[in-house]
Amino acid sequence: VQLQACGGGLVQVGDCLRLSCAASERARYAKGWFRQAPGKDREFVAAINWNGGSTDYADSVKGRFTISRDNAESTVTLQMNSLKPEDTAVYYCAAGMGRGPFLRSDLYQYWGQGTLVTVSS
Repeated sequence: VQLQACGGGLVQVGDCLRLSCAASERARYAKGWFRQAPGKDREFVAAINWNGGSTDYADSVKGRFTISRDNAESTVTLQMNSLKPEDTAVYYCAAGMGRGPFLRSDLYQYWGQGTLVTVSS
């Protein structure tokens, strides 16, 4: 499975941004988003199960970010609202075999190339 993420960019504090990730196959993998800020480890952001019926979020993004999926189009989306400078990072989408949602990065077998989100104050 190949994943292609897009939608990153430079925004200001309080702005919104929408990331999308397209998969090369229509298999219903669990999907997730992770991010890595400069000098920090990769961290979990949000996850969605195989059919979109269950989601999970990092505490730092709850109430601001929403993950969703369109299985017909094999895409997963991360809607990010009320962005903060600490949201600045490279965001990665991931796909994992199984129902999910998965919070651990080692449960994902496939990763996109990453898209940079910069939130300027």
